[in-house]
Amino acid sequence: MEKVSQLKDQGNKALSAGKIDEAIRCYTEALALDPSNHVLFSNRSAAHAKNGNYKSALEDACQTIKIKPDWGKGYSRKAAAQEFLGRFEDAKVTYQEGFRHEPTNQQLKEGLQNIEARLAEKKMMNPFAMPNMFEKLESDSRTHALMKDPEYRALLEQLRDKPSELGSKLQDPRKAEYEKCRELCDKAIEVGRENREDYRHIAKALARIGNSYFKQEKYKEAVQFYNKSLTEHRTPDVLKKCQQAEKVLKEQEKLAYINPEQALEEKNKGNESFQKGDYPSAMRHYSEAIKRNPNDAKLFSNRAACYTKLLEFQLALKDCEDCIKLDPAFIKGYTRKAAALEAMKDFTKAMVAYEKALELDSTSKEATEGIQRCLMSQHVRNDDSPEDVKRRAMADPEVQQIMSDPAMRMILEQMQKDPQALSDHLKNPGIAQKIQKLIDVGLIAIR
Repeated sequence: MEKVSQLKDQGNKALSAGKIDEAIRCYTEALALDPSNHVLFSNRSAAHAKNGNYKSALEDACQTIKIKPDWGKGYSRKAAAQEFLGRFEDAKVTYQEGFRHEPTNQQLKEGLQNIEARLAEKKMMNPFAMPNMFEKLESDSRTHALMKDPEYRALLEQLRDKPSELGSKLQDPRKAEYEKCRELCDKAIEVGRENREDYRHIAKALARIGNSYFKQEKYKEAVQFYNKSLTEHRTPDVLKKCQQAEKVLKEQEKLAYINPEQALEEKNKGNESFQKGDYPSAMRHYSEAIKRNPNDAKLFSNRAACYTKLLEFQLALKDCEDCIKLDPAFIKGYTRKAAALEAMKDFTKAMVAYEKALELDSTSKEATEGIQRCLMSQHVRNDDSPEDVKRRAMADPEVQQIMSDPAMRMILEQMQKDPQALSDHLKNPGIAQKIQKLIDVGLIAIR
């Protein structure tokens, strides 16, 4: 038995150190040598519980009680496992059994008090367990007839004892089941307010009405009752459900708004306004067209042209990216992106976009001329004074971010002292990209 004692001590140390798997292994090896040792089963039950394996914890606790039925700790282990498994009523019975065997056990006494308080709170949160529920329902004209229905009364009894089954009742496909449950919750709320019940309990009933609408795919009504529930008492579960319903509702409204024919009408109006030089009006028409048909790449391209005319180059770039994403073979997505970049004096990226356009159509005059303009602009810019170059460069947010980076400033200082260091830094893709940007805007000159 010395080996059993050693393994038990090793297991206890491992458990204290948080090495749960090692502890379980030690207890298991010890039990192979001494299968009637109730302490080993108890300790292994604790290890399984710490590991989140509550089913195994419960099995070992039951074995502990079987071997030593008058030992209080075995009942504590069993009740704890049952609590973790959500079997609160069973846990209460286990604590009571243990307390009968060992009435002076403080751990059992506290465990019983805690589980009773927890069960009482759950009952308080159950809108179907309110006092005078049946009398109130029978006296109400809306539910008086329903109370004559034996199935309805049986449903109330079930929900009073097991409120968690409401979800399955709401999924019942029989006619008027959702409406019946909503009537029940409405009455529960009314009775609750009359009896000054806990606001959490009112919130729960409102959330259940919201759930019933959600299951019927009536998302507008669901959001309405979820918000009422959150007003009474804010819980993460109801908030998440409300956000989910709002998301579905928004998507439904978006899909319901889609109409390709109306999108074409708005597009034509936008084209007319664009030709007249009324770019704000054209932009509004194109925006409406996009809402009516968000999968039309040409609409994003047209609006990008408007944004460019209005000097909103970042917005133009975003629309061009959306256009390219929807239709990578549409050449105007690239030429308009290049035009926006060219207007922003980012000639290197503009040329890349023009080159993409040439890959789609090697005869594109717009792309060829764009590249030529960018090359010429880069050459002209090289003749600017250093002050002009720096002022223009520092107006670029990307350049500002690079120059405010302490690591990049250190690298630039190093490059000034040792130009040969540039080749080493260019081996790092991230740094190379930033250096290339500074070269593009003229802050770094390579000779």
